[in-house]
Amino acid sequence: MINSSYMFQANVQLYSDGGARGNPGPAGYGFVIQSKSPSGAVKFLKKCGDYLGETTNNQAEYHGLLAGLRWLLDHQFQAANLQIFLDSLLVVNQLTGKFKVKHPRLKPLWQQARTLLSQFSSSTIHHIPRHQNSLADHLANLAMDQRGRVEID
Repeated sequence: MINSSYMFQANVQLYSDGGARGNPGPAGYGFVIQSKSPSGAVKFLKKCGDYLGETTNNQAEYHGLLAGLRWLLDHQFQAANLQIFLDSLLVVNQLTGKFKVKHPRLKPLWQQARTLLSQFSSSTIHHIPRHQNSLADHLANLAMDQRGRVEID
């Protein structure tokens, strides 16, 4: 059970990743949500991945972000200070407005992400190197390997 007084005082971090084997090919995503209390204590709230079927790497990256954002909204984290970490420079640059979204299959995913992000009182998006996103990447790969949903404690 998530303590609601804890979550509204917390800084929440979403790490997400997606991948496709073949691009397009069998694809999956992973996301990790953790909370950091004012004292700096880190608590993992959700670690999840899912198989997407055949799609592109960039689409899978967006699906990982969307799944994490939906989980946060479903669990009433709108008021939390949300920090988002992605290793996809394309997705980060599209969401921050540095790049235009030209691909017709990415545009609706970008629009969904913008709509979900608008529901948070505060959010920032950061690009990180792949090695700093290893748990979300691991979950995406597990989902592709198992061709299904994965959750770890």
